[in-house]
Amino acid sequence: MTATLTTPPADGAAVGAPHPRRWAAAAVMMVAALMDLLDVTIVNVAIPSIGRDLGASESALQWIVSAYLLGFAATLIVAGHLGDRYGRKALFLAGTAGFGLASLACGIAQSPGQLVAARAVQGVMAALLMPQVLGSFRTLFRGKERGAAFGMYGAVAGFASAIGLLLGGLLTDADLFGWGWRSVFLVNIPVAVATFVAGAVLVPATRERSAGRPDVLGSLVLAGALVAVVLPLVQGRANGWPVWGWVCLGAGVAALAGLGVVEGRRRSHRTVPLLPARAFKLPAFSVGVLVQLLFSVGMQGFFLVFAIWLQGSEGYTPMQAGLVTVAFSVGGFLTAPAADALALRFGRLVLAAGALLMAGGFAWVWAAVADASDAHTGAWPLVPGLLVAGAGLGFLVVPLVNVVLSAVPGDIAGGASGIFSTAQQFGGALGAAVIGTVFFGHVSSGPSGPSGEHGPVGTGAGLTDALGAAMPWVVAAFALCALLCPALPRRAVERPE
Repeated sequence: MTATLTTPPADGAAVGAPHPRRWAAAAVMMVAALMDLLDVTIVNVAIPSIGRDLGASESALQWIVSAYLLGFAATLIVAGHLGDRYGRKALFLAGTAGFGLASLACGIAQSPGQLVAARAVQGVMAALLMPQVLGSFRTLFRGKERGAAFGMYGAVAGFASAIGLLLGGLLTDADLFGWGWRSVFLVNIPVAVATFVAGAVLVPATRERSAGRPDVLGSLVLAGALVAVVLPLVQGRANGWPVWGWVCLGAGVAALAGLGVVEGRRRSHRTVPLLPARAFKLPAFSVGVLVQLLFSVGMQGFFLVFAIWLQGSEGYTPMQAGLVTVAFSVGGFLTAPAADALALRFGRLVLAAGALLMAGGFAWVWAAVADASDAHTGAWPLVPGLLVAGAGLGFLVVPLVNVVLSAVPGDIAGGASGIFSTAQQFGGALGAAVIGTVFFGHVSSGPSGPSGEHGPVGTGAGLTDALGAAMPWVVAAFALCALLCPALPRRAVERPE
């Protein structure tokens, strides 16, 4: 059984008998969660098509990915507090409706700026509903059922990125109604409508009796700080790394540090701390957050540049590029079912093994890319590496939250899990910014010619050299995860009910 999170009983929830519609409600909420999580990567294989159609610059392509993740990361924690205080069902329905409308805005965007803005709103709406899923699970389920519910969520969250790549390729190539890449966004609309209707009927209204006032000001500072860190990393290369970029980056880091100090000194019990200072005083939690962040840096950065390389250098269609990632998904599905049980017994050793498998698998891909030439190499040289990396994903991601949060006191577990999820989204934005910048920097200087303002035009050896330059950063991210894993708890523990 996995480690579980405990919260006070929700208003209207019986302390004895569990809610009769709990599994139906969980199914509805998981559909919404999957829709949101897929949108993290579903655009990646469509990025070349978007760039050509909208005339997007390289930095705009990075922002199409990063804007969603930043909106998600900046809103996630305060959205969880809002749901606790004012009711999770209302926030869940509002987020679902808003996500559908934002997806419509993405699908009809006529310029890169419009698409980036709509993606940011999409991320905010995703963050509005996602904490309500986990909060409701903590309230509706107990004992083994709660472990099963969280395990289901962890499995879906762990593989949504790979599934999103495949689905994005299929939808882009299918060209439904002549929509092309726009279908990766418009497909969300019927799903959001159906989820909203089912949620209104099946999801029970829950909230926390003792929830304090959300820290809205702190959340605004957090949002500004996260943007200040990512902005110069995405825009810096195109602008020649100006002084303002370094000032902006320093200000963002300082704001994050200052926010942590202020939150740690907060004495008011009426306002819920945005950052649970007690959790960060636990080395295992701090290291776990860093592992989560580095994992997301490597994952999001890799799949962004890998999709561009497959289509631009190897001549793959979006669907073929998505199909290549099936090997990664298969590796994960082979190891995920046993990951929680192994982590309960062996703890951090399982996570370290997963990180090493991911580093080794992507190192294999790096070596295969280094052997590529202007001719098509085909997918087979990449498959063993992707399969091994996927196997590592199952061992690392599925049990990571439970192992790390087992070291956190139950009364702050909710806030700690919010920080954990924020680190995941922010790490993805950093990965798209840093690894994307390395990649595009080498495309510009590669033998295929300069990259213009209307998207990357490098092909063949230029993109191969660029991916070869980006891969050390990917491998390093997972190698660092493995080095940090010995500082995690020895094993996950079961919390008493």
